[in-house]
Amino acid sequence: MHDRLLVLLSAALLLTAGCGKTDGTSKKKGGNAAVAVTIAEVVSEPVDKVLPVVGTLLAKDEATISAQVEGQVEKTMVDFGARVEAGQELALIDTAAYQVQAAQAAAVLAKARANEKNAERNLKRVIELQADKISSVSQMDDATAQAELARAEIKAAEATGAVAELNLRRSRVVAAFPGSVSERLVTMGDFMRVGSPLFRMVNDTELRYMMQAPERYAGQVKLGQMVRFSVDAFPGENFEGTVYLVSPAVSASTRSFNVAALVSNTSRKLKASSFARGELLIEKAVPTPMIPMEAVINFAGVTKVFVIEGDGAHSREVKTGRILGGRQEILSGLNSGEKVAVTGTTRLFEGAKVRLLAPEPAVTVPAKAAGVTSQEAP
Repeated sequence: MHDRLLVLLSAALLLTAGCGKTDGTSKKKGGNAAVAVTIAEVVSEPVDKVLPVVGTLLAKDEATISAQVEGQVEKTMVDFGARVEAGQELALIDTAAYQVQAAQAAAVLAKARANEKNAERNLKRVIELQADKISSVSQMDDATAQAELARAEIKAAEATGAVAELNLRRSRVVAAFPGSVSERLVTMGDFMRVGSPLFRMVNDTELRYMMQAPERYAGQVKLGQMVRFSVDAFPGENFEGTVYLVSPAVSASTRSFNVAALVSNTSRKLKASSFARGELLIEKAVPTPMIPMEAVINFAGVTKVFVIEGDGAHSREVKTGRILGGRQEILSGLNSGEKVAVTGTTRLFEGAKVRLLAPEPAVTVPAKAAGVTSQEAP
């Protein structure tokens, strides 16, 4: 019985050793097999260099219209949301009373001018009598004083009249600029003091797109550059603006600086205070390496490609940008003219041997076809 067990154990060990040798040979043979791949050349294409930005659309001009005279509101002509032009009347504050004051001031001025005219005629007469030695020195002095007093009264009446006219104009509350009324704060019958807020206005025909740029772009962001953006209210639609303000200082907390672009909004589609996402055009048509997006591998936070050199594949980390027309923008890591693996990348590893396949010819897909599938050659 003991001898029989020894024989069986020896046979099992020999069988296990034989299987292990066969497996090792297979793995070694498989490891040396060339991986079939198709490749693409890294091509330099003119691509616009852009900086992704987010920001807020603000009204270029925004103001609170306040009362410049004291009195009761006689009438309001607009409500919130109303479109107004510069100089358009918004409300009347005790305008009738200020009209009376202006008329009274005009009457006082007319009386002062009449008195001045009489005083000038009297002075002229006294001067003539003085020449004939008829009037006395005291009469001359009195006539001169009366004429000067009359002139002073005219100046005082003119000043009073100017104030009355100014108050009359200010009693008619007008829009300071073309725009929209965002809020009405008064109604007919309210008594206003000087400085009391009446309306809030925004100029929404022009907006400011306020955004921030990282500190490293301080030397690249310039006045006149174009920014393209979109808002949630109009998905798929793009709007444009032009940079007109660049902050001279970098924020110590965010390490970024403010940039403002002027946006025309004559159609008034865009709303002030809306959130916007966009791209700031830094430079046009910059030669940039581009490769098929299928060549890029993302795994465990690493973005890489396999560069084909001779019959070998070598892994290389790259920094990617945008996907444009099905092709991947490469910001760093590749140079024009290099070749990268497009298919077969899942079986590649550092130093793997490769066998190049000819690219598949383009296939015309019938209009009713549900889709196109690509099959890798053996």
